Amino acid sequence: MKLTVVGGGSTYTPELVDGFARLRDTLPVEELVLVDPAADRLDLVGGLARRIFARQDHPGRIVTTSDLDAAVEGADAVLLQLRVGGQAAREQDETWPLECGCVGQETTGAGGLAKALRTVPVVLDIAERVRRANPHAWIIDFTNPVGIVTRALLQAGHKAVGLCNVAIGLQRKFAALLDVTPAEVHLDHVGLNHLTWETGVRLGGPEGEDVLPGLLAAHGDTIAADLHLPRVLLDRLGTVPSYYLRYYYAHDEVVRELRTKPSRATEVAAMERQLLSLYADPALDEKPELLAKRGGAYYSEAAVDLAAALLTGSGSPYQVVNTLNNGTLPFLPDDAVIEVQAAVGPKGPSPLPVPPLDPLCAGLTANVTAYEDLALRAALHGGRDRVFKALLSHPLIAQYEYAEQLTDQLIAHNREHLAWA
Repeated sequence: MKLTVVGGGSTYTPELVDGFARLRDTLPVEELVLVDPAADRLDLVGGLARRIFARQDHPGRIVTTSDLDAAVEGADAVLLQLRVGGQAAREQDETWPLECGCVGQETTGAGGLAKALRTVPVVLDIAERVRRANPHAWIIDFTNPVGIVTRALLQAGHKAVGLCNVAIGLQRKFAALLDVTPAEVHLDHVGLNHLTWETGVRLGGPEGEDVLPGLLAAHGDTIAADLHLPRVLLDRLGTVPSYYLRYYYAHDEVVRELRTKPSRATEVAAMERQLLSLYADPALDEKPELLAKRGGAYYSEAAVDLAAALLTGSGSPYQVVNTLNNGTLPFLPDDAVIEVQAAVGPKGPSPLPVPPLDPLCAGLTANVTAYEDLALRAALHGGRDRVFKALLSHPLIAQYEYAEQLTDQLIAHNREHLAWA
């Protein structure tokens, strides 16, 4: 089995490699190819990756290269974890929207649109090269904004599934609070990528007892603190929103906070410098503790589980993925990409039935789906008017004066990445 990681020079990669090493019985990788244009980073990450495999006696071969076509040749699955423009572009995404009083964030709002415009054309080019090399290969997308990128891939006819670590992180947290194993916790997880709610927490599988009411009653303060939302809101909702919902439910509060502290991109860039320094140590043969602060917790477990299900039919029977709606949420178009529990196998994901959503959740989901449709049109076809319409449609913007200003800012800060600008 050959797996290729595009963006293999990312500081995330040792987390992924550690999962491949630990879970080799679930996913027997024979060749792991890390591809990245940043040769210096790739050398450091690749060296640590080989030492991690060696420490855990993994027999697989790790290859590093900057040649994308060679990297994807014969690959059974290709994982995408790239960041077009690097942390410098992310820094911009998180700052210029604040000038208009809007959230600055790399996947949500105006910053998220900027990232989509930079990313979608690059990902589609990579996907075409994967298809030429091996039309049967699966593409697993971890590149944000996952929902929009996955929708672009699926609309272009690629064998693609989107992956996010929010659900698996919540599963682990709830399991700890309930004092059970993560495998016993099944989430009724529904929405769009970075716009989801846990409407039930079941023990034993999709037909198991829903323990969410008791979980909120006993541990609501802890859960609310993790989300940086008030406990009373969770009680009134009766659900657990993803922490990204804070950008919607406490928008102005978040903007005030963001204006008074360094951006997350600044923090991550400093952390990456430390991580790369650690990776350069030839004695290091495991992922360092600092990596846990980088983000992407449990990414490796989720990626291994998904790849195993798609390639071998093993892994967990139900997994949270980003895939086509196809009637699962009847108020959305079939070609929308939703994030839900699905039965996953070699033929791909099949979403589980979802009970009718509360209008509070359904309304916001429909609104953001419409934005994602407009965002994808802007990413595929370019043009100032398309960017403006996408921004105007977003519920965190939704005022024409803001949309006009943000359109100009977005184009100015991303011109080098926009072929049409």
